[in-house]
Amino acid sequence: MRFRKYHGLGNDYLVLEDGNLSPELVPAICDRHRGVGSDGVLEPVLGDGADYGLRIWNPDGSEAEKSGNGLRIYALWLGQHCRAPDDFTVSLPGGQVRCQVDGEMVTVQMGQATFEAGAIPATESMIFSPREVGEVVLPLTAVGVGNPHCVVFLETNLDSLPWREWGAALEVSPMFPNRTNVQFARVLDRNTIDVRVWERGAGETHASGSSACAVAAAAVRLEHCAGSITVKMPGGSLEVSVGRDYSLILRGPVTYVGEMTFEAEVR
Repeated sequence: MRFRKYHGLGNDYLVLEDGNLSPELVPAICDRHRGVGSDGVLEPVLGDGADYGLRIWNPDGSEAEKSGNGLRIYALWLGQHCRAPDDFTVSLPGGQVRCQVDGEMVTVQMGQATFEAGAIPATESMIFSPREVGEVVLPLTAVGVGNPHCVVFLETNLDSLPWREWGAALEVSPMFPNRTNVQFARVLDRNTIDVRVWERGAGETHASGSSACAVAAAAVRLEHCAGSITVKMPGGSLEVSVGRDYSLILRGPVTYVGEMTFEAEVR
């Protein structure tokens, strides 16, 4: 199997160029000690009413509906290796998006955020709603951006909290039928948010594009922030613009790592 590896602020993906994937094989490929190592695999597929199509594999072998960083990486790969134009559309289970490539800076129009329970999906609408998580009560905001998210706004320094433990518990909470991505956020000012990400199927992640979008949308919904928002994560910062209708535009850098190969019989 042949891949090209990229990362968006440390959130790394493999783009499949040759070979066939399966839910059983993906975890072996993504294993950072015995495999190639990555936060997921991007598989090119035919576009469903779009210029290109994409299937996103989580490192545990499950599939993701949408990934902001995955889309930005895929967009740069399409431009570098498939002669894609600078502006094109991509279809995936979480909806169709438009991508624009400017050097190593990639912008994705991510669609609209939703806070409706059925569309996320979640068992109920949650807007800064107190819910028990283990032995603590946390204010949860459920938001969908083509995939499910649970945003937790806190006022304490995030690294002083057991957010990984909380994230692992919330990911598999019955409140989210398809599991969920989890973000812990601290508003620094009207245009800046500090965030830690627990990604569904991957765990702690240096950065996440769809998570940045979910946090920004939730911050606008709760009137913490407005307009263009800088989302700061351990891997770096992404810019998210939130429209009045909660339409989302994500922008940030993508870095090429190199070409990788994987022998399918290796486990």
